[in-house]
Amino acid sequence: MANVTLSDVTKVYPGGVKAVDRVNLAIRDHEFVVLVGPSGCGKSTTLRMVAGLEEISSGIIRIGERVVNEVAPKDRDIAMVFQNYALYPHMTVYKNMAFSLSLRRRELGLSKADIDGKVRSAAAKLGIESLLERRPKELSGGQRQRVAVGRAIVRDPKVYLFDEPLSNLDAKLRVEMRSEIKRIQRGLGTTTIYVTHDQEEAMTLGDRVAVMKDGLLHQFGPPMEIYESPVNRFVAGFLGTPPMNFIEGRVVTDGERLALEDGGLRIRLPSAMRGRLTPYLNQPMTLGIRPDVLALSRPTGEVETLKVKVTLVEPLGDRKDMYMTTESGRNLVGRVDGREAVREGEQVDVHVDLGRIHLFESGDDGRAVVAHGAYASVA
Repeated sequence: MANVTLSDVTKVYPGGVKAVDRVNLAIRDHEFVVLVGPSGCGKSTTLRMVAGLEEISSGIIRIGERVVNEVAPKDRDIAMVFQNYALYPHMTVYKNMAFSLSLRRRELGLSKADIDGKVRSAAAKLGIESLLERRPKELSGGQRQRVAVGRAIVRDPKVYLFDEPLSNLDAKLRVEMRSEIKRIQRGLGTTTIYVTHDQEEAMTLGDRVAVMKDGLLHQFGPPMEIYESPVNRFVAGFLGTPPMNFIEGRVVTDGERLALEDGGLRIRLPSAMRGRLTPYLNQPMTLGIRPDVLALSRPTGEVETLKVKVTLVEPLGDRKDMYMTTESGRNLVGRVDGREAVREGEQVDVHVDLGRIHLFESGDDGRAVVAHGAYASVA
């Protein structure tokens, strides 16, 4: 087992395209870390540099205490699971799982019995003992993915690397397999780095999550910390389904309170935040409201009430996504209890819990000034 450290790691492709820009990550031994972000953000390139499949342009990568910048992939003591399973079609499941060990049997000092024990032990952990004599074409997508994971497990590496391993599976299998991967990682205790573009996967799998965009690491921390206290507008909008509602306006005075004004819409801001927000008076600012903060029943504490027209209702069983338009024409989405009796075309009041709002400086990557959680500032 090992920790993994990236220090100012940068990747520049020919033509000056900077895919990864001075990324710093300290991944602890036994930890499950997820790299997440939109397509082209640099997450897979970062993983491939850890694996040795991409040369780094500058910076240092350590696995344990060893600098691996110049170490060949096969000598880094890592195992990688790819998006496509890359199974040998002419080999049985058993031979697929044993193949890499058989190639290096003498180098690793393994007997045939050792390899057999490792394969059968991994198959038992994955529940695929009955599939060992089948070939890949005889397996379902989920079974093939288990074989690919098993091929990594038998190597007993210091670090597992997963590059979007579930993206070829249907929705039901994705949920099943991500719980399997988390269960297996917990059992093995092996340091794991996992890449995905799916923010739900990131939230459910990671001990900590690294959010990337345009080659930059924007935030690294526990999933709920990032969800509740995003450092900027990009992170806030990327994590969460449906995405956070953003209202851009200016900070104005409203009696003894401050408010955010956007055309005909005015939302008073928490009274406890007046001192902190005074420097932003008459300045542009973005208000962030998560869909589950827009409630039909009035919560306790400081509340702002908006009159809206419901334009669309999406029933999702235990909850409903409610799309609405304010009197000033601002579109919002709320997530409410599935038992709420609300209909399209209806005029309703929605209540905003001011203790759970977010405020950001203007701009797509505007810095957080107020984050949910006892009006905590992350500025």
